[in-house]
Amino acid sequence: MRRGLVAAALLLLALAAVALLLPWGPLQAVWQEDRSLAATVLFELRLPRTLLALIYGATLGIAGAALQALFANPLASPDITGGSSGAALGAVVGGYWLGLTGPLELAACGAAGALLALLLLLLAAGRRAEASTVLLAGLAISLAAGAATSLLLALAPSPFAFYDSFAWLMGSLVDRSLAQVAASGVPALLACSLLLARTAALDSLALGEDVAASLGFAPGRLRVEVVAASAAAVGACVSVCGAVGFVGLIAPVLARRLTGGHPGRAMVPAAIIGAALLLGADLLTRLAPLGRSIPLGVITAVAGTPLFLWIVVRMRWRLTA
Repeated sequence: MRRGLVAAALLLLALAAVALLLPWGPLQAVWQEDRSLAATVLFELRLPRTLLALIYGATLGIAGAALQALFANPLASPDITGGSSGAALGAVVGGYWLGLTGPLELAACGAAGALLALLLLLLAAGRRAEASTVLLAGLAISLAAGAATSLLLALAPSPFAFYDSFAWLMGSLVDRSLAQVAASGVPALLACSLLLARTAALDSLALGEDVAASLGFAPGRLRVEVVAASAAAVGACVSVCGAVGFVGLIAPVLARRLTGGHPGRAMVPAAIIGAALLLGADLLTRLAPLGRSIPLGVITAVAGTPLFLWIVVRMRWRLTA
């Protein structure tokens, strides 16, 4: 496990360096002409983008691993359970209908939307629901939140609301500031710290609620803490970067292979893998032709859909075997 974590961490550092320096040609040209301008490009344009990819990817990995441990289901991730869609809905309500434009205010609105979606899932699917139940309930919540988001944007006071928010809805790290990094990153990291502190409790929950209670953990309180912390972490990031799918699904699945199937211990490697996946996806968006852009969510969906189908087929094979 340690070797795998070290290798993943080194890969993450290499990707972060590449994300800061690529594309190298324009940066080199600006450096030769005006070093202060090159420093501005590096620290005010590329650094926030790289930091957001690291924080958002790690958040999705940790939240996904925690939700999968809570529901005992590999399909429970922030996007599949409706958390990301709920966060987007909350941000739209706050930004376009309540007039809240501050980064912290939008982060709070996103967290509230994600919390509502996850609470609905907990009520609809139950605590240890079957995979099909979680999947259907999560998809229903995601579709409802997505439809509500589109409706509110179409009816927003600004007639250009939908077009202005299109790139954000599809996921984007472009043109973000360090203030936005702080507004989303600080709440997300604090919430992720709370989730990481519940590693032992989530591992014990995999053995059953009675076992967890006998070890001194309160399953009911643990569910509330995991749902609330996951919602706060994901909602804060979605309010700034938009909804990005499948990272919260892929990273925990890969991470559990490094931890021998322990769901709680998978959170740290899931954070590293999630950050690396989102950084890699962001690098791929830069391959778009000049004047065009590729939404970040499209890259992650193309990469994540085959794995999602593989998980579903594998679970079905296990049930019928």
